[in-house]
Amino acid sequence: MNTAKPLIFVTGTDTEIGKTFVSRSIIRALVAKNKRVAGLKPIASDAQRVQGVLQNEDALELQKASNLELSYEQVNPICFEPAIAPHIAADLVGQQLNGDVLTTNLVVPEEADCVIIEGAGGWLTPLNQQETYADWVESQGFEVILVVGMKLGCLNHAMLTVRDIERRGLKLVGWVANFAQGEMNKAEDNLHWLKQNIPAPCLGIVPFQESPDCADKVAELLDISALT
Repeated sequence: MNTAKPLIFVTGTDTEIGKTFVSRSIIRALVAKNKRVAGLKPIASDAQRVQGVLQNEDALELQKASNLELSYEQVNPICFEPAIAPHIAADLVGQQLNGDVLTTNLVVPEEADCVIIEGAGGWLTPLNQQETYADWVESQGFEVILVVGMKLGCLNHAMLTVRDIERRGLKLVGWVANFAQGEMNKAEDNLHWLKQNIPAPCLGIVPFQESPDCADKVAELLDISALT
């Protein structure tokens, strides 16, 4: 995809580690720098029907955080009702899911200065029996931000993801440590190791948040200089 504006893909070390919360915070931090920002979620599962139309809560949060007028379909063109892996959800409804479908459905607003694209699940989430989400990101040449869910096992998960991003020749512009599940034993030791071993800047350390309505507050904790 040929575009001069930054297209940044936000992935995570696992599912349920706060990709949406961090994506929202990044969007709000960029907006605070007077950037025109669009938040997109190409694929979403776990959706509810609103006036007969499937909508996902995470996608709605990205739509709300953006400072461009985006329709829900622009933010989240591919949406499934059950809270299961996207390729399984697609099979259940007889829908084709692959990189070409994602590319066709991705609408990048011309007026955006930066586009934050949130993935689904972890880095290697399948699109079908042959392709992964990472394959599509590689084909598009997106820059990548990694959200590290700070919990037992995160060092291994983080480095497996980082190594695959590197293998694909993609640029890891930064990573965020997110304590989505609360306190972690020996947190400082784990953070120190990650900072020494991930070859990209730490954009921020996000403590556990009691409420998801803290994106603007958390945005102040992020160093987005690598993105602007």
